Amino acid sequence: MTQSDDFGFGTQIRKSPYFDATVRWGARAFSVYNHMYIPRDFGDPEQNFWNLVNDAILCDVAVERQVEITGPDAAAFTQMLTPRDLSTMAVGQCKYILITNADGGILNDPILLRLAENHFWISIGDSDILLWAQGVAVHSGMDVTIREPDVSPLQLQGPKSGDVMQALFGDTIMDLRYYRLREMELDGIPLIVSRTGWSSELGYELYLRDGNRGDELWEKIMAAGAPFGIKPGHTSSIRRIEGGMLSYQADADINTNPFELGMDRLVNLDMEADFIGKAALRRIRDNGVSRKQVGLRIEGARLKGPNTTFWPITKDGDTIGKVTSAVYSPRLEQNIALAMVSADWAEIGAVVDVAMPQGPVQATIVERPFFDPKKKIATS
Repeated sequence: MTQSDDFGFGTQIRKSPYFDATVRWGARAFSVYNHMYIPRDFGDPEQNFWNLVNDAILCDVAVERQVEITGPDAAAFTQMLTPRDLSTMAVGQCKYILITNADGGILNDPILLRLAENHFWISIGDSDILLWAQGVAVHSGMDVTIREPDVSPLQLQGPKSGDVMQALFGDTIMDLRYYRLREMELDGIPLIVSRTGWSSELGYELYLRDGNRGDELWEKIMAAGAPFGIKPGHTSSIRRIEGGMLSYQADADINTNPFELGMDRLVNLDMEADFIGKAALRRIRDNGVSRKQVGLRIEGARLKGPNTTFWPITKDGDTIGKVTSAVYSPRLEQNIALAMVSADWAEIGAVVDVAMPQGPVQATIVERPFFDPKKKIATS
């Protein structure tokens, strides 16, 4: 039997409150994300995909660390971090935001949660936003406290996730709207529950506020989900690429700006409030971008797994970009990818070549997301 101690690089990599439970439920391998272990293998990744889109999966995403911002100036400080206008954000609401640096580069694309008038969580992807926020606060002149609280989220995702939540919390949970949060308890376990998730499916995130109760919470959810076919799982590369969802450090990094990604809607350059990168983003908007993110359908044999290097994209022998995330979609029966290409070639229908490990393969630029572009599934 696999033991939790069989995995490890030393004490410098943290284990989540659910680590032992995931090993007990069949986690075979982990990767490191935000200085923590995250389960990446519960068996066949295609079966994990089908479990997600047909039933429900429970994922340990405690690696989504929370950067907590509190204090009298919390709202003003949080606005300074992002180009998205937060002036109408209500208590109990979540928003997808970008965090930019002075050059307009993206440092992260987290979910922002507003727990109270002056209480925010930034639920981050893979980057040290805690250090960034603390550094910005030092010379901001604002009265804020920036820390990482004892909070560890789980993702319950899939079409039957609502049934599982109803079994756990009763009928009132069905009133929770998309991108809203609620403070709750489950048999005394303190939680924040939100209608969010990194899957493009109907889903919930349960933010555990007491790391000592992780094993207990995991088992309660799995027991409640058993009649609905719940399975332990991991975030699905197949589904998130189908949905056009970014993976920070892969599809975007510090040298990527929002306009290259077509995320103009997350940038409000006309609001009165100032934010880091405002002047740079104005220049980028006015001057235009030299590259753009696109979707690709790649011909040839089905990919055996996601790419682990950036594959060059060429046209007439010239390199015009790179594939950032690629995978085979068993539902679409296509190799699909997110890519960054020269703006001159970012046209739907353009045919390019991808320099894959086995040799060049033809690909066509297509719209993204590849599936459910209006996100009707997640918002249902």
